[in-house]
Amino acid sequence: MRRSKGNRKTRETDISVKLDLDGSGGAKVSTGIGFLDHMISALAHHGHFDLELRCKGDLEVDDHHTTEDCALVLGKAMNDALGDKKGIARFGCACAPMDESLARAVVDLSGRPYAGVKLGLKREFIGETGKEISAENMTHFIRSLAVSGMMTVHVDVLKGENDHHKAEAAFKALALALRKAVRLLPGAARSRTPSTKGVL
Repeated sequence: MRRSKGNRKTRETDISVKLDLDGSGGAKVSTGIGFLDHMISALAHHGHFDLELRCKGDLEVDDHHTTEDCALVLGKAMNDALGDKKGIARFGCACAPMDESLARAVVDLSGRPYAGVKLGLKREFIGETGKEISAENMTHFIRSLAVSGMMTVHVDVLKGENDHHKAEAAFKALALALRKAVRLLPGAARSRTPSTKGVL
């Protein structure tokens, strides 16, 4: 039962999350930022995670707090759902295309937070006017997810022209890599911690 739920309430955001790592990819996401909803939903769908995430943020200020805090809550939920991490594959690597764009993601559920992210976005904003997200916050979301999820993440857009396509390819690649990393191994490996140190 690799599930978790949580809440985070500050003066800037009020967030609730429910996560099942062994789901079917169903997502109910509402952050007030349309493109962010789209990316988080893609992460859940292609990662085969069942996810409910609701956020009321100070969008009258800007999109930063909502984006950052949603990533922090989601990353923590993932780490909590993994428990002691016994029996997991730990590592995941995947590429994903989106039309002319191609992205690669590599994940290590190491307990050591680090994110190397190069999306190559050129526009200032992505998404529908009034519900758009700052392009820089696409990178910030992945970095915040890595920090609270206690994972090492490298995401690179290898080529592309359209910023929407580049961002979506990156999130889909990350989802596929996470799906591989969280999978449970068969047989005797199921009872082992995937580290020569004996702990993650």
